[in-house]
Order: sequence, then C-alpha cells, then structure tokens
Amino acid sequence: MAAYSTAPHSTGPYSGAALAPPVLRVRDLRCEYPGEAGPVHALRGITLDIARSSFTAIMGPSGSGKTTLLHCAAGLQTPTSGTVELDGQDLHALDQTQLALLRRRRVGFVFQSFNLLPALSAVDNVELPLRLDSRRPRPARTTELLARVGLGNRGSHRPDQLSGGQRQRVAVARALITEPDVVFADEPTGALDLRSAREVLTLMRELADHGQTIIMVTHDPVAASYSDDVLFLADGRIVDRLHTPTAQQVAARMAVLVESAEQAANGPAAN
Repeated sequence: MAAYSTAPHSTGPYSGAALAPPVLRVRDLRCEYPGEAGPVHALRGITLDIARSSFTAIMGPSGSGKTTLLHCAAGLQTPTSGTVELDGQDLHALDQTQLALLRRRRVGFVFQSFNLLPALSAVDNVELPLRLDSRRPRPARTTELLARVGLGNRGSHRPDQLSGGQRQRVAVARALITEPDVVFADEPTGALDLRSAREVLTLMRELADHGQTIIMVTHDPVAASYSDDVLFLADGRIVDRLHTPTAQQVAARMAVLVESAEQAANGPAAN
C-alpha cells in the first residue's frame, strides 16, 4: 500500500512545512470488529503521512472507514494492528492514563453536534479543557481565541444565545485552547446552514494557513474543497487522493466511489 502524504498549498506561508517530519504517521493500520456475518474489516492497511500546518479532508461512501480512521488517528479507538505516531509519539506505547493526557493536551476535537455545555458561557466552554486538566486558564488567551473566531463580543453568551455557526466557532476556539498538534474535525459543518458552514470552513482554512494542522471527515464536496488534500476511502482502503481540490472534482470522484460501492453491495460479488 502506497503512503499518501498530505502537504499545504505551495502558495501558503507554511509551504516549507512539507519538508519537515510529518506531524502524524500512520502505518499499516487495520481495524476489525465482530459482525453478524463474520468479522467486519473497517480499515485494511492504511498508511499515510500528514504534514504539519496542512488541512486534510477524508471522504468516502458510507461504511468506507473514514470515521474509524479519524478515531484511531486521534487515539479515541484502538486499532487491531498497525501504528499511529503523533509528532513522534507512538500512541500504542501509551497506557490509558497517558493516552488520556495526550488527547487532552495535544489533540483538539470539533464535532458536528458542537458538544458545548449549555449552562456555561462561551468563555467557560472554551476554557473547559484546561480546567479538566487542572490548569489555570489565561483570560487574555481566551479573549484572543474568541476574537480570532469572530466572537470577541460573545464571551458571556451561553450556547442557546448563539447561532449554530457561532456555537461551532466556540467549539473551534475550545479545540485550540490547549495549542494542539492536530485538530480533528468530524463533520463539523453537518448541522449548519450554508452561510454558517462557509464561515466555519473559512475559519478552518485560515487556521491551517497560519500553522494549525487540521484533519476533517466530511461528506460535503464543498467543505472538502477548502482543504489542501482530499483522501478518498473505500472498503477500508485509501483508493484515491486529490490535491488542491475543487468541489466539482471532489463530487465527481465521490460519485464514482458511491456507484462502485452500490454495485459491490448489490452485485454477484456481494454473495
């Protein structure tokens, strides 16, 4: 299996980052779990490098393994075999306590459902990862992050006082508060209207242009077009890659993959 390396746009301020060691290294990653008809092979030998300061989108038909790949790369799920290294640290050499600390301090998460605590203000939601880690927040840093995501005057607002796009931007600020090596985003625009989705994607593009590594699972070709690279999964394998994508190119490739998946599921080979 070839290694798929992602790199930032060559025109960006961090274009030299592709020459540095990758921030994420995945080697021969396999993940199986029991199914009614036998073992389910969610990942079948994934190998890839993710460059620092890059924005990578992961796409594929339903059941292709994209969410499993994201969870294994982020240390949320233990694969059956293979290795994941985050900035040189082998995740599988860590015990559960060490892995929890790594996720808390070196990884940021953005989810489709925001996962904000409704009783807390935007400031308190952003600072929550630090408090859970028994670290004292720096108010100036929180203010800076909220301003960076366009919510400098919304710090005292609770989630129910914010729009969907604003809530997701709070979630992005929360993901950044620990200064993580990588931000993992799982369908971050899936619950947003078109305008809010565009605002969040523009923000994530700007973050990558200024040095933040982002890995995003999405089903939306428009969302994927904001990335530097799109990795296409099918049946637990990386089957294609698109650099500096357009929404039209992504949609065309996805249409082929979905059609192939449907033929495999309905044709004689499925029996």
